[in-house]
Amino acid sequence: MDKEKWYARSADEVVAFWQTCFNDGLSSAAVKNRLSKFGYNEIAEKSKEPWWKRFLSQFQDFMVLILLAATLISGFLGEYADAITILAIVLLNALLGFFQEYRAEQSLNALKKLSAPTARVIRNGIIQQIPARELVPGDILVLEAGDKLAADGRLLSVHNLEVEEAALTGESLPVRKVADKKFSENAPLGDRKNMIFAGTSICRGRGKAVVCATGMSTEVGHIANMIQAAAVEPTPLEKRLEHLGRWLVWGCLAICMIVVITGIMKGESLFLMCMTGISLAVAAIPEGLPAIVTVALALGVQRMIRQHAIIRKLPAVETLGCTTVICSDKTGTLTQNAMTVRQVFAGNDIFEVTGLGYDIKGSFLLNNQPVSANKHPSLLQCLKIGALCNNSSLKQNNVIISGTWRKNEVSGLSVEGDPTEGAITVAAAKAAVWRQDFEKNSDRVGEIPFESERRRMSVVYHDKDTDTHWLYAKGAPDTIIDLCRHCLTESGIIPLNQEIIKKISAVNESMAGKALRVLAVAYRPFDKNQVELLNENHENNLIFVGLLGMIDPPREEAKKSITLCLQAGIKTVMITGDHRDTAVAIARELQIYQEGKHKALTGHDLDTMSDKDLAAVVNEITVYARVSPAHKLRIVKALKRRGHIVAMTGDGVNDAPAIKEADIGVAMGLTGTDVSKEASAMILADDNFATIVAAVEEGRGIYDNIRKFIRYLLACNIGEVLTMFLAALSGLPMPLLPVQILWVNLVTDGLPAMALGVDPNDPHIMQRPPRHPKESVFSRGLIRKIISRGFQIGLSTLLVFSVVYYLKNDLPLARTAAFTTLVFCQLFHVFDCRSEILTIFELKFTTNKYLLGAVFFSTVMELAVIYVPSLRSIFSTVPLSLSDWTLVLIASGWSLILNGVKHVFRQRRLANRPAFNKVR
Repeated sequence: MDKEKWYARSADEVVAFWQTCFNDGLSSAAVKNRLSKFGYNEIAEKSKEPWWKRFLSQFQDFMVLILLAATLISGFLGEYADAITILAIVLLNALLGFFQEYRAEQSLNALKKLSAPTARVIRNGIIQQIPARELVPGDILVLEAGDKLAADGRLLSVHNLEVEEAALTGESLPVRKVADKKFSENAPLGDRKNMIFAGTSICRGRGKAVVCATGMSTEVGHIANMIQAAAVEPTPLEKRLEHLGRWLVWGCLAICMIVVITGIMKGESLFLMCMTGISLAVAAIPEGLPAIVTVALALGVQRMIRQHAIIRKLPAVETLGCTTVICSDKTGTLTQNAMTVRQVFAGNDIFEVTGLGYDIKGSFLLNNQPVSANKHPSLLQCLKIGALCNNSSLKQNNVIISGTWRKNEVSGLSVEGDPTEGAITVAAAKAAVWRQDFEKNSDRVGEIPFESERRRMSVVYHDKDTDTHWLYAKGAPDTIIDLCRHCLTESGIIPLNQEIIKKISAVNESMAGKALRVLAVAYRPFDKNQVELLNENHENNLIFVGLLGMIDPPREEAKKSITLCLQAGIKTVMITGDHRDTAVAIARELQIYQEGKHKALTGHDLDTMSDKDLAAVVNEITVYARVSPAHKLRIVKALKRRGHIVAMTGDGVNDAPAIKEADIGVAMGLTGTDVSKEASAMILADDNFATIVAAVEEGRGIYDNIRKFIRYLLACNIGEVLTMFLAALSGLPMPLLPVQILWVNLVTDGLPAMALGVDPNDPHIMQRPPRHPKESVFSRGLIRKIISRGFQIGLSTLLVFSVVYYLKNDLPLARTAAFTTLVFCQLFHVFDCRSEILTIFELKFTTNKYLLGAVFFSTVMELAVIYVPSLRSIFSTVPLSLSDWTLVLIASGWSLILNGVKHVFRQRRLANRPAFNKVR
């Protein structure tokens, strides 16, 4: 016997395999032996590194090592403030990384919470309640409604047993279980109806099962293994920064070496040139870049929290910004996870039902006009039967809504019982039809429960006012129609003929074509003498009343969000455990699926395809139905192999491996399991798909801002290096002293660059496609802008130094003018970096007040070292005259003046071209 496929074996075979007894269970001795063999029923964890090793691993990054080297250099130069600042940045980054890794490891701990704390078993012939961790294979579980299952097992007996498996399989409806059937060895997880699984809950009925798997051998345990096996890859931003860091460091060090060697060959002192080279290296390497990236991401996280998105990993915001595909679970994510009656067919009319979820506010429409159910007897009778042949209740804060409470405005309702019956209860409540009202004068005296083989349910009520008995039935339309002989119309009861049956069948097919789950309702007078003998043979000669069509409807906000995703060039893929027709219907309504353009696959289809075949067609698939956790992993991996940056949203245990495997995992905060949350990079606190769109916009904006301050920092650093390099090549004295180089680095590389990190987003940011996953951070002409502006800054600084030095023959004054020009060139340039398309005159200065404040503060700092006597002696500066300032400002701001002139001419051209202006 294949021990992994208990569902393909009879109950007797499984009991015999585990050497247990249906009535007496295991003996204490057998339990002890099996505990030693199989271990406790809990999720195992792979061994962890000590915390100190994980902390030290944060310092293995190349840029971090460079920062540590910069700390030593700054300390050697006596710049202790710089050294302390750099060291603080390194420690901050290490701590952030350490705590993010610690949080990610909590996914396995969260899996333990899925295990029920206790379980009822039969041992030594006695029903006992034991700790769930002590369950062993062969234990006989006693199951009742409300139980949270603690192990996987093969059912031995059932009585109306229904299990909620949405967290494991994605199935939106409770699964009706059977015990006396065997299933194919290839049956998917959701179709193994003779099995129960750890982490699921019993919502109705009772039964017994023999435990077949505990701990890591359960389906939840397999998921834990997949989570452990999923590799954690660096994000696109981390890859870009790694590449950028290596390129910058070696390039800057090479140029600094040339400057040092050239200076020495010119006759400068060895000590001065070594100090200059080291200072230039510290200034040239943008040690503030990782810190600014961290700050930009952290501020983005704060903005996202205000929009109900909780970012668990800082780079996730940027990664989501370049996402090309969002793989979304259907139930509870794209839909409301609340069955809702959409249509009612009664009295030869089709009534549309408004309202969402379990909200009892809604109305009935006939030909798009609101109608009262009281004026349509057949509709009212249809809703009455639905309410009475029903075991669900509406609750608010775990209290059943009844009596005068229903007359008040109620919200936040939930359903106790079967979701399908709950949907009918809500629909009836919209017409003020409540089972509790009828039961004031009527008693339920009999019930024939729903069985999957019979596909129907019936109840018998005794009306005490008229002393009559009535049988009410609901079930599958074809089953109910076959039992009917009459039909209720608006004018009364008439015989049921073939023409009427054809009409009912056509309406049923129309509803089913819209992926509605359809139930028929009927009734008949009942002989009170037969109540005690009630059985399914009494379900005949019924009077057909109507059809109820229901569905788990899409979220309204999800429709708008998916439309925005389409505009932004992002593909949405639905991955669900539900049936194909239902999934396709929902996807079509959400505009995820278009006939002839997209395809839908099932889990069975995936099983017949190789990874190569799947990768070949994955771009055409927008709906995956009846899938398992392993399928979801294959889908995500196939998309990644095709070059996509994949976001995976979900709320169930089954989503966790794919969430972790995806480039960015997004979990639902309200309906999500702890496992999905801990495996994710981002949690939607409001379970709103629209929040993902906001996250995409934020991610794109942050990446834009990162490009802005990379452009700013590198152009400025190139300008500093070129100033020294060209001076050395031209035989000029060193235009800047080491301490001045470090001061320029401190004044310009800090606050202004950080302020660029919070620059407002481009208003059209969501109208452009995602950037290519392999796109360099220097793409779209950024490297040209950096180099050209770096040369402008370097040449302008060197020009001012040369003019003052040769005209006034005053080296300290020339160095002060060059020093100031270099600072102001960079402060003017920071405004140019706000956009790669528009000039600063086309942007509103006041939209980034942080940048204005940063530039003002840096200006004050620069003026202080020129005019405060105590600082002048430290920085070897002298006061500048009015003529000196004129030269400095023209040299540093000439590009600003040029942009102003261009802006004026552009505005004039646009004013003369109104048609173009309108389009623009």
